[in-house]
Amino acid sequence: MPDALDATPYDALLLLSFGGPEGPDDVVPFLENVTRGRGIPRERLKEVGQHYFLFGGVSPINDQNRALLDALRKDFAEHGLDLPVHWGNRNWAPYLTDTLRELVQEGRRRVLVLTTSAYASYSGCRQYRENLADALAALQAEGLEPPRVDKLRHYFNHPGFLEPMVEGVLRSLADLPEDVRDGAHIAFTTHSIPDAAADTSGPVEDHGDGGAYVAQHLDVARFIADAVRERTGVDHPWQLVYQSRSGAPHIPWLEPDICDHLETLHGEGVPAVVMAPIGFVSDHMEVLYDLDTEATAKAAELGLPVRRSATVGADPRFAAAVRELITERAATERGREITPCALGTLGASHNVCPVGCCPARTARPAAAGADSPYA
Repeated sequence: MPDALDATPYDALLLLSFGGPEGPDDVVPFLENVTRGRGIPRERLKEVGQHYFLFGGVSPINDQNRALLDALRKDFAEHGLDLPVHWGNRNWAPYLTDTLRELVQEGRRRVLVLTTSAYASYSGCRQYRENLADALAALQAEGLEPPRVDKLRHYFNHPGFLEPMVEGVLRSLADLPEDVRDGAHIAFTTHSIPDAAADTSGPVEDHGDGGAYVAQHLDVARFIADAVRERTGVDHPWQLVYQSRSGAPHIPWLEPDICDHLETLHGEGVPAVVMAPIGFVSDHMEVLYDLDTEATAKAAELGLPVRRSATVGADPRFAAAVRELITERAATERGREITPCALGTLGASHNVCPVGCCPARTARPAAAGADSPYA
């Protein structure tokens, strides 16, 4: 096998995702998993679960992960990358601990982890690493020798992640009526998080005023807007906005919210809007409800033409990007000097999360980082 397609020392890839219910009876138990330890009453969870019940109690994220698994396996087979791909979730079946146990029973000793989150933040990176540490501790308590796990770097600025989103925005613009198309505003959306979590996202040197989380999203938004201008000749105004806030109202979260932003744009006479969910890998519930349902209804109320561009999902270019990230990381582990692939202005992210990167609210062990107890 050519060295470029050598995954050594890794013997498995783990797709690690959030998880979601697959039927009405799953919704409240799933939300209990998500909110465990917060003391939220079951009745309140039933209210929160209404978003899921609108879609038959089924989150699309699991089928989207199955499609991504198929795309990864197809790409690996076509390019001669001999690496089995497994799937585990934080909050629903297949559970992370169960998947890691199966990997150990198969004799896997070095596992590379791909999370369905492209950016630096506590909830998008370190919390996954904490879940990995919890799962490894559970295996150890069962008398099993836990495997070593490493996490692929943040891929927000990899060409295989960016190019499908550029094309998605171009398709959405083309779908707008011709008389409003050139004046359309692009609203790049991502998940709102508490200001304090944003300010401490990324390595310590990146902390402050939105931290790495905001800086990375702005870099992606700027890259896509520039690419759209180059391909259409039109310089569309744009802004990074937020969605899916879920915290207590007295805690500051990143703003503006997409629905508030639509109202502002309408008041300014903007003729049309493309909503581009750059913060999400796939069209899961927060995209389907917060953008396709809630924000689209707000736009209709305002009489504002709006389109929502596609997420990356199981695009073959994203699958190819994952393959490239794997071989890049594997070669680095074998001692080779590699020039990582990255677009935009920020450069490639770190391979190993340093101490102090995206700190937790309370101290907890986290795997796959410089402070991992499972090195």
